[in-house]
Amino acid sequence: MTTPSPMPRATDTAEIGRTGVRVSRLGLGGVALSGAPPATDPQRPTPEDEGVALILRSLALGLTYLDTAPMYGVGQSEARYGRALRGVPRDRFVLSTKVGRVLRPGAPGAPPTWAFDFSAAGVRASFESSLTRLGLERVDILFVHDPDDHHAQAVAEAFPVLMELRAQGRVKAIGAGMNQWQMELDFARRGFCDCFLLAGRYTLLDQSALPEFLPYCLEHGISVVAGGPYNSGILAVGPREGATYNYRPADVAMMDKARRIAAVCARHSVDLRAAALQFVLAHPAIVSVIPGARSIAEVEENVALLERPTPPGLWADLKDAALLDPAAPTPGSHP
Repeated sequence: MTTPSPMPRATDTAEIGRTGVRVSRLGLGGVALSGAPPATDPQRPTPEDEGVALILRSLALGLTYLDTAPMYGVGQSEARYGRALRGVPRDRFVLSTKVGRVLRPGAPGAPPTWAFDFSAAGVRASFESSLTRLGLERVDILFVHDPDDHHAQAVAEAFPVLMELRAQGRVKAIGAGMNQWQMELDFARRGFCDCFLLAGRYTLLDQSALPEFLPYCLEHGISVVAGGPYNSGILAVGPREGATYNYRPADVAMMDKARRIAAVCARHSVDLRAAALQFVLAHPAIVSVIPGARSIAEVEENVALLERPTPPGLWADLKDAALLDPAAPTPGSHP
């Protein structure tokens, strides 16, 4: 009988780069609690009171890392964090938000909208408006958000502002939050960043960040926060009809791969979601994983899933079936 591999507790912490900022290994993503309806069930957005309650429950569980952005719910995610964190001692949590999208009032009777703006002025305006919604004087981590089509302006204008804010002590760590690793690697090589938020590119289904990006970050002391560990849905709900992969309906090939992974997990009596969370955190470059949650029950379940023992044979079988990159660290496989 094999011995279950050790996994970090959700409340364990790891340092962001060399900044002294420490984040819980399991954090809270801010999209789902924003009130924006899920693609799988647009009739069930998270009510404000429930969003605030799940933030407070996350803190009570010891999940001290909280992530948000102006885009999430067009300001509602930040506003809900602001309401929940009012009166919470500032050393009880680490919060990251993002710049690169500026919110604009909607037409009379219409909700606000957002627009990309990576200019120096736009970044400053975005940051100050985030502080207002959050009710804070500073944030711990500030990311440039999805500059995919705005690389030159991000380099020339956005990052200099972030470095200025860091020098002033208004933020402690800076980086980029994206759905691709290639541009993040470019930013890393330019020496801008303490950390990155990488969504959906290091998961059970996609290890494309493994050969180049994660080793570079590890070698240079740059931390990675993993977003989208369920690839926007398919690893949370399983390979069923309507499952999404990276925010779009999963194609036939990805559904087949997910089915095969799920079958291996089932043979080992391991929940697919537990495997997804634990696999991500096994890489030493990754300091935290931040699945979203729409309810207190989901937050509590994420904690249980991360800490549930998984047998080493699971990971060996996934590699033997060519379902995981053979070089990928797995729970218990690195110091």
